[in-house]
Amino acid sequence: MADQSKQLQDQILAARQAGTKLNITGGNSKTFMGRVAEGEPLIVGEHTGIVNYQPVELVLTARAGTRLDDIDAALAEHNQMLYSEPPRFGGSATLGGTLACNQSGPARPWTGSIRDQVLGIRLLNGAGEHLRFGGQVMKNVAGYDVSRLQAGAMGTLGVITEVSLKVLPRPAASVTLVQDMPLEDVVGFMNARAAEPKPLTAACWLDGKLYLRLSGARSAVDATADKWPGEIREQGDAFWRQLREQELEFFQGDAPLWRFSVKSTAANPGLDGPWLVDWAGAQRWYRGDASLADMEALAIAAGGQVSLFRGGDRQGEVMHRQPDALKQIQQRLKRSFDPDGLFNPGRLYSWM
Repeated sequence: MADQSKQLQDQILAARQAGTKLNITGGNSKTFMGRVAEGEPLIVGEHTGIVNYQPVELVLTARAGTRLDDIDAALAEHNQMLYSEPPRFGGSATLGGTLACNQSGPARPWTGSIRDQVLGIRLLNGAGEHLRFGGQVMKNVAGYDVSRLQAGAMGTLGVITEVSLKVLPRPAASVTLVQDMPLEDVVGFMNARAAEPKPLTAACWLDGKLYLRLSGARSAVDATADKWPGEIREQGDAFWRQLREQELEFFQGDAPLWRFSVKSTAANPGLDGPWLVDWAGAQRWYRGDASLADMEALAIAAGGQVSLFRGGDRQGEVMHRQPDALKQIQQRLKRSFDPDGLFNPGRLYSWM
């Protein structure tokens, strides 16, 4: 447990004076994301420790460099959890990096994202000011919700030093159902199941098989498992962990990995090759070589966006292009938080 906020602040001030760019790093578990990193390392991974944990209030505050595994261990003592199920990526994932990259797991459509868990943050801006946004209770935001603006900003809007977030009790029971199903049928079936008032907490299709996870009260889980088709998969939790951590065979190899975020009811983009459908159809993964422009056209037709998540050309753009109006808003936000452009230049977009 170590408070490194003063050291981080001093390095920011020195970099501002020298005109040096800074590359924010935590546990180095997500260096494959975004464009190629530039700048002198600003290491947040040594700024660690749980600052406050109130199990009765279901609120935890920790420094940004705290590893998710350490947070898991503390929560497990009280049978609680990070309900957005963010990936640990080999155990090195940190709380700040998880928020900055907006990473969530299979339960995202039902329990919420890491962004939804956040109540407040502390942030070092480009002027070296240590600011606080939000707090430790719900409905405490007036104006822009700066805490949640950090989700997916990949460090371009400042250095997250502390995060307060909601946690939840672990479910009493969990069952995974598996059945054979062709890709063309799965989206409609997933959405029909998701519309029912049942304890569904994950839905994934891979290699001709549909996986559904039921979690919650034992009575509700058992009653639904008896009613819905599919065989119970022994040790089903292992499948969802491998999906969350991208350890399934689908994710192995050097082929570029594309992430589509689209309407859950949209037909699968017309592209031959290996697919994985997650989040009841709202998140879809594709492995293969393609141009960003062609993938964007497919994503727009499906009512969403696409990004080159892993592999491929990291020198070019990897995120879906933004409309001019939104681009201008993002650039204004960048100038407000980081007027000298110190933090992670070009990591999210070439123009930030």
